[in-house]
Amino acid sequence: MAKKRILFLGETYRADAVTWMNGLKDFGEFEIVTWELQTKNHGIYRLIRILELTKAFLTIKGIVKKFNADMVIAERTTSYGYLAALSGIRPIAIAQQGITDLWPINSLSYPFKKIIQKYAYSKADLIHAWGSVMANHMIESGVDMSKVMVLPKGINLDLFQFNDATNNQKINAIITRSLNAEYQHDLILNAFALLKQKNIPFNLTVIGDGIELKKLQTLAKELNIDKEVAFTGRIDNNDIPTFLQKSNFYISMPTTEGVSASLFEAMACGSFPIVSDLPGNRYWIEQKVNGILVPSENALKLAQELEWAFQNTDFTRKAIIANRAFVEENANYEKNMKKIALKYHDLITAKSITV
Repeated sequence: MAKKRILFLGETYRADAVTWMNGLKDFGEFEIVTWELQTKNHGIYRLIRILELTKAFLTIKGIVKKFNADMVIAERTTSYGYLAALSGIRPIAIAQQGITDLWPINSLSYPFKKIIQKYAYSKADLIHAWGSVMANHMIESGVDMSKVMVLPKGINLDLFQFNDATNNQKINAIITRSLNAEYQHDLILNAFALLKQKNIPFNLTVIGDGIELKKLQTLAKELNIDKEVAFTGRIDNNDIPTFLQKSNFYISMPTTEGVSASLFEAMACGSFPIVSDLPGNRYWIEQKVNGILVPSENALKLAQELEWAFQNTDFTRKAIIANRAFVEENANYEKNMKKIALKYHDLITAKSITV
């Protein structure tokens, strides 16, 4: 029997997208073709990206005709999800990536995003909420919740293996988020500068790329912590576990958060999480039980909590062991992706019966 074909609309370089597609190939035996916007999504490029978006409809129609897809899936309800709704392919599965996908709230495009999100919701046969915090927004938006699947994709637990690095004599911290303004890497650097002033030993590894890279490198020099901070740039997702397993602390301070695969990866590998105090993180992290929640704009508090956790090794060791068990139970990539792949096959079968 020929493999079922899926058209994926989204940014294929993102680890989340790679996990999604690989899971469908491995556990659903799907054939996947991809399409994504080529223009950057910041600064002057935004206008060009909007123009590219207006032409995308015809491009996708051409791919649909050539590839003969059985289904279309898309990330973000306000961009690729909207394009999926216009593609003409059924069934449609869209994934809400952020807590609402309507971000930033004060942007001029916010009302327009609400309109296209509502349209995408209405046309989708399946809507992915990678966590309950996303489902809450869908309920508030009047979504037909019978179409919603609340389940994280999970992470590959064979790849992201556990290691107890709590015996380190210094803070070996890691950041694995994109180097964009909303992730507040500058705040994290300021927190580590405060630790250096107190002569607390540390190394900080910053993995990833983004428009803030040069600015952050300059800031590290200005704060006199450039010798302690290593910027790796973008690396292969398969190499991330090695860095996480050597790190006793995982830091993430975004101003908004949905369901973070990066957090799951850190929890799986034994890197103690210190993250923004946001609804998306509170669902997974209980304050000073299995991690620490910090106000998202407070460098001093971040430095204080890092120092406290570093000095309380027995606490952090207990927490990371619990985190590994939690991820094995709730974010098992193989188990969760099998459920998602089966759902897709059911949708495709149902469509073929009604045609």
